[in-house]
Amino acid sequence: MRLGLPFALDPSVVFVNHGSFGACPTPVLEAQAAWRTRLEAQPVRFFDELEARLDDARAVVGAFLHADPDGLAFLPNATTGVSTVLRSLRFAPGDELLTTDHEYNATLNALSEVALRDGARVVLARIPFPLRSSDAAVGAILDRVTSRTRLALISHVTSPTALVLPIERIVARLSERGVDTLVDGAHAPGMVEVDVDALFPAFWTGNGHKWLCGPKGSAVLWVRADRREGIEPLVISHGWNDARAARGERPAFRVRFDWTGTSDPTPYLALADAIGIVGGLEPGGWPARMAANRALALAGRDALAAAFGVEPPAPDDMIGSMAALTLPGVATDGDALAIHRALVDDGFEVPVHGWPVAAARAAGAGPAAVVVRLSAQRYNELADYEALGIALTRRLGGSAAR
Repeated sequence: MRLGLPFALDPSVVFVNHGSFGACPTPVLEAQAAWRTRLEAQPVRFFDELEARLDDARAVVGAFLHADPDGLAFLPNATTGVSTVLRSLRFAPGDELLTTDHEYNATLNALSEVALRDGARVVLARIPFPLRSSDAAVGAILDRVTSRTRLALISHVTSPTALVLPIERIVARLSERGVDTLVDGAHAPGMVEVDVDALFPAFWTGNGHKWLCGPKGSAVLWVRADRREGIEPLVISHGWNDARAARGERPAFRVRFDWTGTSDPTPYLALADAIGIVGGLEPGGWPARMAANRALALAGRDALAAAFGVEPPAPDDMIGSMAALTLPGVATDGDALAIHRALVDDGFEVPVHGWPVAAARAAGAGPAAVVVRLSAQRYNELADYEALGIALTRRLGGSAAR
């Protein structure tokens, strides 16, 4: 791990797990601290003026995501965004909620609970892993659409397997069949180009604390104009009888989401700062940063694949700033946990887990594979992945070497 970059990470740890919780650069933390200082200096005035500040931050974030800011609401994380949409919608008995076996465990749980509430059914599209092309992912999803499909929850970048799905094709093809899509964009902002207005899903949510390097607790939900009525925050608060909404002075969507009670709003405000600060750390701005991270992720993946003697499980065009590889000879969740803990002892922070996640398996079933998922951020270098390959091969008892 290269030193000298403005991150507060422990230099004694080879940190190749930016994808889990991100890492916030010190200048962004300083910007957040400045917002907190202003808040604590005069809390009443700060909260009285918060609406306008949120509007300013929303404009910056909306411009970065190419998303109509009128449809943006700040939330603490993308999981909250998914639950907000699902809890707001109502389904009929027998309706089908479509997703994939590469979806995140928490969001699968949310989907299952809502299906249980309404008597609907969760339908899993099984996307092969390894896979040869993005066409296989598109085909697997569309093959599971029926006349009862009401909503599809699809990740732009899958969390357990680090695949960049062709989300534009998926959303368009589902829309042709009359199916709304809730895009789980948890990993997308700052990893890949995002154009929400062009994508035009019914719902989109993404994190700011991961690849945008914003503070923890910064995320957004975007709802298309024709779907905003009825999408409500999980907390009922003052916005429900705000007279400005009735008079048409401020949209009900905003007054309900912008004030759900006293909390720390500085992650949202500092997220707008992070977009400018982090983009400014790279001479070519965000496009150059995303390209450099992707190039390093591919190089790191290839280094690990060579160490294990395996082929990459996905084509290069499905890789962003993360990559996952199956571990040969490892079959159980317990084995995955043991390897992860051993790597922590060796000074590496990298996720090792079973795939599919527990919520995507049949009751009592184990994983189909155990994967290691690497991340690439500008504080990393190729030597990090080469060292990880050596450590993993040793922990696997050398059986993976070819």
